[in-house]
Amino acid sequence: MLHILALIAGAAGAQSADWVIYNARIYTMSAAQPTASALTIKGSRIAAIGDACTACDVRIDARGATIVPGFIDAHGHIANLGESLESLDLRHASSAADVARAVSAAAAKQPRGEWIRGRGWDQTRWPGAQFPTAEDLNSAAPHHPVFLTRVDGHAAWVNSNALEIADVNAATKDPNGGRILRDAKGRPTGVLVDRAAALVSRKIPPPTDEQIARRIERAARHCAALGLTSVHDAGVTAQHIAAFRQLIAEDKLPLRVYAMIGGAGGLWREFLARGPETGEFLTIRSIKLMADGALGSRGAAMKEPYSDEPANRGLLILTRAEIERVARQAVERGFQVNTHAIGDRANREVLNAYAAALAGANGRRFRIEHAQIVSLDDIALFHKYSIVASMQATHATSDMRWAGERVGPDRILGAYAWQRMRRAGVVLANGSDFPVEDANPLWGFHASITRQDHSGAPAGGWMPEQRLTREQALKSFTLDAALAAFEEKEKGSLEKGKLADFVVLSDDIMEIAPARILKTRAMMTVLGGRIVHRVSP
Repeated sequence: MLHILALIAGAAGAQSADWVIYNARIYTMSAAQPTASALTIKGSRIAAIGDACTACDVRIDARGATIVPGFIDAHGHIANLGESLESLDLRHASSAADVARAVSAAAAKQPRGEWIRGRGWDQTRWPGAQFPTAEDLNSAAPHHPVFLTRVDGHAAWVNSNALEIADVNAATKDPNGGRILRDAKGRPTGVLVDRAAALVSRKIPPPTDEQIARRIERAARHCAALGLTSVHDAGVTAQHIAAFRQLIAEDKLPLRVYAMIGGAGGLWREFLARGPETGEFLTIRSIKLMADGALGSRGAAMKEPYSDEPANRGLLILTRAEIERVARQAVERGFQVNTHAIGDRANREVLNAYAAALAGANGRRFRIEHAQIVSLDDIALFHKYSIVASMQATHATSDMRWAGERVGPDRILGAYAWQRMRRAGVVLANGSDFPVEDANPLWGFHASITRQDHSGAPAGGWMPEQRLTREQALKSFTLDAALAAFEEKEKGSLEKGKLADFVVLSDDIMEIAPARILKTRAMMTVLGGRIVHRVSP
């Protein structure tokens, strides 16, 4: 570690000067030159790879440190991450009682009537694995409405106060694409799945422009500290875009953003009229659609009933016709369509909708986000229609404890099927879906190559034949993620002429034992030749 700190201490002059970093172990992700020992930066670009510049203003001896291209998260939610950093983090709660204690502590610090927000609860980790109820929260916050988002973002847990404010009761009907969990008498229990959550969330005062900008800036700094240089933001609003532009103008965004317009509303119509927008720090040329819910809350749309809930097949949020209409608009106007689909029925509906608009192999690079449960016969359709599988490795290691119970032994064969996708010729772009999962790309890299949790379980990995090699995993977080955004000529590998986006790591993730990867840190993150994060020596 000492030599890494010495490297960082010597990097202070590299902020604005032409510079070279040499005596490094560089994994370039370039087929022509897979490894190198030196990298020369001129302005925001890579001037040379492999030769140590002797005339540069600043020369930095890396002393053997490992350098990789900047990590690209192909599916995250930047504003949501910023919000989660400001609200209750419930990911480590081991019971409903744990959550109630956290809510009670928050209620003691907030004025009566203010909303208490939190994210990350996961009933599958609790004794009995049953959904919680409003009663679990009522005594913890009797004078505050409470709205807690499930770890997957597809269900909300609220208290009775919140239900009363929203006038959600036994007479309230389930909205299209949503489900109100109810007791034997038909009364809401306090858990609202997918679009049903909006019945309550729309009563929460919206964040101000200042709050959105602050959250995005905080989240971007957090991402940079983890070695991320680009994020594909899966579902932005006009308010988010305004905040991105403001932060870019103020030089406060240490991250490149590939933004997906959130749904086919007014913002989508506005961009259809004006066309795609591309930029060095912000690009808007895609739309994010939602075909179904999530597996953990049994909202993912399945062809057959859930194995552990025979009366339920999940929720289709959009019809095939609705997705096809947007897909045809996108083809006509030069946009990409990226659709959330988790269940096998949702994946097939999206594939069919895309097929109608694309007709065959093409260069549109439409994507299916998550592609978690796919019928084995449907995998070939991804390749047939040139569809990118945007998948998140840590979803597999989070869900592996119960996924088999949800879908049974036959359907699980098409679950989180990374190598099946690759063997079918499908581009695999990796990410985290933060804040659903942790934003740390090294955790995603570890999950990709082991299919194990942080304790090393299960031995040998879950469905180990689907593990990625280290080279495949790194490519999925760099060059293939760039390709999924039409940016592979600008980033994703360290080659002459490309953007100087790279990360100096505390360990060689291509060689060390898998368990050590979890402790590896981004010691320095460079974006366009500028150091945007470094660990203080």
